Amino acid sequence: MTTWIREVCETNGIRIHYLRTGGARPPVVLLHGLMGSGACWTPLARALEGEFDVVMPDARGHGGSSAPPHGYRYDDLASDVVGLIRRLELPRPVLLGHSMGGMTAAVAASRGAGHMRGVILVDPTFLSPERQREVHESDVADQHRRVLRLRRSDLVAQARARHPHRAPEIVELQAEARLKTRMEAFDVLTPPNPDYRDVMSAIEVPTLLVIGDSPVVTLEMATELRGLHPRLRVEQIENAGHGLPFERPERLGEVVLSFLRELP
Repeated sequence: MTTWIREVCETNGIRIHYLRTGGARPPVVLLHGLMGSGACWTPLARALEGEFDVVMPDARGHGGSSAPPHGYRYDDLASDVVGLIRRLELPRPVLLGHSMGGMTAAVAASRGAGHMRGVILVDPTFLSPERQREVHESDVADQHRRVLRLRRSDLVAQARARHPHRAPEIVELQAEARLKTRMEAFDVLTPPNPDYRDVMSAIEVPTLLVIGDSPVVTLEMATELRGLHPRLRVEQIENAGHGLPFERPERLGEVVLSFLRELP
């Protein structure tokens, strides 16, 4: 990661911090989930950087990016991504997002097909209205408030115990990202989310949906989405839950590279 570019881009009145592998290669923009950061994509970026210019922004309220007092809905996050693409003059990028970043990528792609080459959604937060309310009313924000009082070493130790099969590097990156996630970022959990059916229907570019075997987006939902988006391909990765970028990073890299190499 030492050779990667670390920069800040100003867009939508805020500063977006990002990592970038660089080079005259087709651009791929990686969007992390809630409590993550661009650096959490390090294993996947290593797999892609030989063929692609990988850009890994920190969403607002995360990592080294600004944390304004408001503006954390999916439309705001998507506008930040579109603004970043324009400021960096990325030609027809592919958007790849996980969880919150997956919904953000889908919303951004639904706004302008001509500006994107393709979209990869890794178990995006496509939630029913009931599930949105459950998540919003849960104690996830309170848990995070307590985490912010922990020392980094204690948080890493807890995470290693909870996820013994994850690579130590990923555990460290996630712990650092979590401690840099501001409470304002949890406003993204406020219902209603954009209707994922409408969003997917509006995407016109080739799209890959990657899910684990205990995902947020079930195979039943994926089948429904195929009916709304004829250019959608679905890949399921075994032995992975919602956190599949951290549980099966090598397999995700293979699936993503295969799709990227086939894009026109």
